[in-house]
Amino acid sequence: QVQLVESGGGLVQAGGSLSLSCAASGNLFSINAMGWRRQAPGKQRELVASFTSGGSTNYADSVKGRFTISRDIAKNTVYLQMNSLKPEDAAVYYCNADVVAGKVVTRRYWGQGTQVTVSS
Repeated sequence: QVQLVESGGGLVQAGGSLSLSCAASGNLFSINAMGWRRQAPGKQRELVASFTSGGSTNYADSVKGRFTISRDIAKNTVYLQMNSLKPEDAAVYYCNADVVAGKVVTRRYWGQGTQVTVSS
């Protein structure tokens, strides 16, 4: 099993910044991709940013230039630095850890989520 614990959400004014952390523990040997997704009320969960199994990064178009994903492999931790936040960034942010075979995600683990609220 894999456990993911997110932290760092909260309330921020539009234009402000927040940093999220996701610490992974457990049976990590098969995990080869991690990232962040978010879900706003009434909307589907969507990709925010991720590290692929090849080590490259992906970003949603809506966050490019504002958000940065990073990681500390030694600490099994992934971070999301969010700058210039907009009200539309408000959502529950989830960390995910994937087992990827080829281009197929064969298993995905989720954190409990952390709320990000952006006031206008």
